[in-house]
Amino acid sequence: MKNDQIFKTHIDSIKEEGRYRSFAQLERLCGDFPKALYHAPDGSSKEVTIWCSNDYLGMGQNPVVLNAMRDAVQKYGAGAGGTRNISGTQKLHGDLEESLADLHQKEAALVFSSGYVANEGALSTILKIMGPETIVFSDALNHASMIHGIKSSGVQKRIYAHNDLADLKSHLRAAPVNAPKLIAFESVYSMEGDIAPIEDICDLADQYGAFTYLDEVHAVGLYGPRGGGVAEERDLLDRIDIFEGTFGKAYGLMGGFITGSEAIIDCVRSSAPGFIFTTALPPAVLAGALASVEYLKTSSDERNTAHANAKILKAGLDTAGLPFLQGESHIVPLIVGDAVCCKTVTDLLLNEYDLYVQPINYPTVPRGTERLRLTATATHTKKDIDHLVDILSLLYEEHRVFEFMERA
Repeated sequence: MKNDQIFKTHIDSIKEEGRYRSFAQLERLCGDFPKALYHAPDGSSKEVTIWCSNDYLGMGQNPVVLNAMRDAVQKYGAGAGGTRNISGTQKLHGDLEESLADLHQKEAALVFSSGYVANEGALSTILKIMGPETIVFSDALNHASMIHGIKSSGVQKRIYAHNDLADLKSHLRAAPVNAPKLIAFESVYSMEGDIAPIEDICDLADQYGAFTYLDEVHAVGLYGPRGGGVAEERDLLDRIDIFEGTFGKAYGLMGGFITGSEAIIDCVRSSAPGFIFTTALPPAVLAGALASVEYLKTSSDERNTAHANAKILKAGLDTAGLPFLQGESHIVPLIVGDAVCCKTVTDLLLNEYDLYVQPINYPTVPRGTERLRLTATATHTKKDIDHLVDILSLLYEEHRVFEFMERA
């Protein structure tokens, strides 16, 4: 007889460690973001302010995006009809991929069902095609989707210390001169809030003949004069061979994409299982993504507001003496350092102060580095930010839930 005790035991161990994840049921109300209705387990509901959203610019409720999606549903219906290879390729796919290629000034682009699938599919396919002698150089804090893709490729990998140019150079120098090489890294690291030294990495790539693969998921839409990401902001688009991005963050929807040369994109399109065997995104999502990408190519208001709000939040936390990581990006990681305490803090914020933040714990971050990942979006007000800082300071000073943390 089957016995699922092994699974119950596994869950019990996660609970004992204090990192069991409970999903709060939220109801995002169109036009009111970052406010939402929280539906508690006891059946009650209340309005809360969201402080951990990836919808950095509020594009998930932008009228331009919503109107494009409504029109697409009325014109094309709901579903895609199948995989891209069989009956699911829409004209909207071509329009969106053309827009994305233009965004990064590349020859071609390819849309995936998610950013995770894009990374896994692109990296595994590209590295396999480069051959078994290929060596990939991967930042130690790369996203799980990148790690998955690299592992699936079966090629040799060298992990270099996070954003450590000297360590990366030592690995490149030690590699066989004629071995195909690829450096895989991110622009904005979402759990650290820091930004990679992109230009310096590109210099090393040129010196050692390596391809560059840059994950810009937390940057596209939010950085650069047209939303092309940090590489665009630093005038480095031509130094990157393959870009990976998502519609699930600053663009406010879902789905992922890559951009690059025609040859590279065609290889991934023709060979990546995660692309070939996945039902295509529905027309409404494609239309919304296209509207969002095109809108943010010309509108900088949302970007400017989001970055200004991030600076206000950091300044407030700094004044309050709260221990957050001082990265360059819009992401503000407030370090707690203990899974149980991290959950205690977020429960207090939600239940007593109507502030919604999810605890970030293992395996997303290493044990002992648990944190709150705070994001001040373009839709937060200064009043919202001041209130959050006041409550966090109150918890730190009076409730002492952070008492074991090292003060900034």
